[in-house]
Amino acid sequence: MEKKSQHGTYESMMTHHPILCIIALSVLFIAIDPFHMSPIGGREFKPVKHEVAPYKEVMGSWPRDNLSRLGNHGKLEFVDQVFGPESLEFDSLGRGPYTGLADGRVVRWMGEAIGWETFSVVTSKWSEEACVRGVDSTTNKQWKHEKLCGRPLGLRFHKETGNLYIADAYYGLLVVGPEGGIATPLATHVEGKPILFANDLDIHRNGSIFFTDTSKRYDRANHFFILLEGESTGRLLRYDPPTKTTHIVLEGLAFPNGIQLSKDQSFLLFTETTNCRLVKYWLEGPKMGEVEVVADLPGFPDNVRINEEGQFWVAIDCCRTPAQEVLTNNPWIRSIYFRLPIPMKLLAKTMGMRMYTVISRFDEEGKVLEVLEDRQGKVMKLVSEVREVQGKLWIGTVAHNHIATLPYPLTMNQ
Repeated sequence: MEKKSQHGTYESMMTHHPILCIIALSVLFIAIDPFHMSPIGGREFKPVKHEVAPYKEVMGSWPRDNLSRLGNHGKLEFVDQVFGPESLEFDSLGRGPYTGLADGRVVRWMGEAIGWETFSVVTSKWSEEACVRGVDSTTNKQWKHEKLCGRPLGLRFHKETGNLYIADAYYGLLVVGPEGGIATPLATHVEGKPILFANDLDIHRNGSIFFTDTSKRYDRANHFFILLEGESTGRLLRYDPPTKTTHIVLEGLAFPNGIQLSKDQSFLLFTETTNCRLVKYWLEGPKMGEVEVVADLPGFPDNVRINEEGQFWVAIDCCRTPAQEVLTNNPWIRSIYFRLPIPMKLLAKTMGMRMYTVISRFDEEGKVLEVLEDRQGKVMKLVSEVREVQGKLWIGTVAHNHIATLPYPLTMNQ
């Protein structure tokens, strides 16, 4: 019996099924991406399935702010004076806000007469010439300079000492005294390996500092690949000041981000950005050491902060889409989709992604108490943190060059 050669079989397929062959070759070309034309071109891309609650289940029960009260009543502050102010802090004397900028500085508002002043930098390598780019600091023009200049993210004051603790995306956990200056590194490694992406922190009454390390694979400049892959190498860490040692509390987390101790400090909450959820970790009591998901969210959470009543404000970039859920549950589709030679903005738009700001207030059990939205992006398109301070919400953003404020609580007219 005559056997067909592989060459002959290929010619036969091309003759009888040309469209199928073209499709197969196109898929192969996209998968290989030889010219690195895709958003992930030239990178080792290993998408995995991750744990995110079903879209319909979350969106069907999530309360909406149909009046878009944040957008209609919020106010822009310090436009083009601060660049990517992610975290906002106030010292024991009520001065502030203090905030970390994309150019590597921590700055402090000193009132209208003085304005903003540089309070601290995270490295002695910092210089104005190398690091300061004004409004361009929040664009990718700054990314190649971040490793040198630093990127201070989470900020917390120690109430007794007045020291400011800083989680810097490149320089780890640091501290600076009440008078400011160059911050001192506290934790740059854990178990002999570098902390690649310190993100946020909080200080326990016993002096321990809990902080998040977002990924063991990607730094902040490449943070979007953590989301695209769904990888879960993030950790919750604890620094012990007396012994000057850093310990792993939890690992295997998908983009751990903001962190906040409860009022009685029996537990802490942290956000998992990739998994769109708010998570509780018990520090005391019969559940000590246990982890619970307390709220599934409609979008991608950043920082979480407590108010005087012991409730929690969560900053959320909203919202998830049905198409995104398909990609989440099918890593192989992501492997092809993000290798298409199409800009990321267009790929995101095709998935229906049109991000806007949602800020939500939760009780200790994860019940939603209030939702405020800015659907049109009037005051904030992407949000990082919400602080409730003396009748006002202060709202930070890692992506824009301003802060937003909102009188709170809102009056009946609002």
